[in-house]
Amino acid sequence: MSDHACTVTLSELKRNCSNCNLRDLCMPMGLSNEELVKLDTLVSQRRRIPKGEGLFRTGDDFHALYAVKTGTFKTRLNSSEGAEQVIGFQMTGEILGLDGLGSGAHMCDAVALEDSEVCIIPYQTLDDLSQQFHSLQMHFHRVMGREIVKDQSVMLLLGSMRAEQRLSAFLMNLSERQKARGFSATSMVLRMTREEIGSYLGLTIETVSRTLSKLQKEALIRIDQKNLTLLKLDALQTLATGRLH
Repeated sequence: MSDHACTVTLSELKRNCSNCNLRDLCMPMGLSNEELVKLDTLVSQRRRIPKGEGLFRTGDDFHALYAVKTGTFKTRLNSSEGAEQVIGFQMTGEILGLDGLGSGAHMCDAVALEDSEVCIIPYQTLDDLSQQFHSLQMHFHRVMGREIVKDQSVMLLLGSMRAEQRLSAFLMNLSERQKARGFSATSMVLRMTREEIGSYLGLTIETVSRTLSKLQKEALIRIDQKNLTLLKLDALQTLATGRLH
């Protein structure tokens, strides 16, 4: 077992995962005590990932899914020339590793943007238990569906969006994801750099910095280094949908 991994008991799952979007996966309603004991093997380890280190890399064999217990990650692709393309940011309560389901190997890198911790869900164990418990299988499919489509509504619009729209849509997406997990919808710490945000949104770092300054000047946001406050959610949402010119 890794030095960074530890066994997680069922009581710890109940105590520590109560606010995680995997709570219905780990502890589906309606199961007997005997079945819940079997599910204790599902999330058997945790792993700590220091800031800047990778959880998995492109080409690594796919063995498990990872639920972000604490912290923030970015997923990225690397071109043959070494350029980085950020394809997503994963927050507390979200899943990493779904990219490996199809081919059996990870198709991107996952890197911690701060000291983070994940719960390891061995896929073979999950698959075996899903065959035994139909409710677990349905819960897993539901969680997978949420994770796969969580960024779709934002990314579909980016191609035709102006810089202000892209950045406003990005900030609103972060706000909604935080709120869904019981965190503040208006105050957050941006763990990603301006350059990483730009890579994700298809903008230069200069455009990201200039647009953030413009939104702050218009009193839509307040930003102090990495501390961000969304002052006018309605106005940001309107801007994101392109109704302001």
